[in-house]
Amino acid sequence: MTNAPPVTLTIAGSDCSSGAGIQADLKTFQHFEVHGLTAVTCVVSETSRIVRAVHPVPVGIVSDQVSLLLESFPVSAAKTGMLFSAAHVRAIAGILAKHRGIPLVVDPVMIASTGDSLLEPEAISAYRESLFPLARLITPNLPEAEVLLDEKITDEAGLESAALRLSARLGTAVLLKGGHLPGPECLDLLVENGDIFRFREARIPVAGSHGTGCTLSAAITACLARGESLPSAVESAKRYLGKTLRHSYEFPSATGESIQALNQGTSIGKNEA
Repeated sequence: MTNAPPVTLTIAGSDCSSGAGIQADLKTFQHFEVHGLTAVTCVVSETSRIVRAVHPVPVGIVSDQVSLLLESFPVSAAKTGMLFSAAHVRAIAGILAKHRGIPLVVDPVMIASTGDSLLEPEAISAYRESLFPLARLITPNLPEAEVLLDEKITDEAGLESAALRLSARLGTAVLLKGGHLPGPECLDLLVENGDIFRFREARIPVAGSHGTGCTLSAAITACLARGESLPSAVESAKRYLGKTLRHSYEFPSATGESIQALNQGTSIGKNEA
């Protein structure tokens, strides 16, 4: 009988195009050889080009999924993605508060790569009050950090200041993703206990970036489940994300527009990520 792998849990939305959400998380978990569990919060009709409809799963069903999985499996790390409403956020936080020993990565999914809103406005305060205090790490991108701080971030100096203030204000480690800043390089900043870790890479020219946030946070979660330190987990996850971007591809659609997809999962090859 083989030894069981670490168990990871994603609490997120379902993306029918499989580029983001729980589908992206599961492909990423598979690559890192952890056993992935899913609790579905929303069913989303979307591609990398459009978000056409969002159907929230009833809060009671989401809560039952999360409770059942935590009761049934030895979860080593968990992550949240698209939670949609304040009621969803508070219900999930109420359950996770009883499992403080499980490292939690919170990806505060607010805005899709298409620009569509994925979070009800009143849910932001629920994140601040109930979910962020439970997190081992939160992973906002630039627009999400601007919402959380209620200010614009226009350069790398502002990025560093924002990351430090977010970490201090929220009482947790923060990985602030700076890919929305202009320039030939992308800078992500990890702040943990006042220490800053910089991850700078050349910008990779791709048609789109649908699912990068989900993939990165899932990879960090998997690496934490495997016992890596937080800086090491971020470094491993960044390396994997870079490989998925470099191996991304496109499909022609019936409308003539191309659909971009990351090459997530085991097809990249373990020795390459």
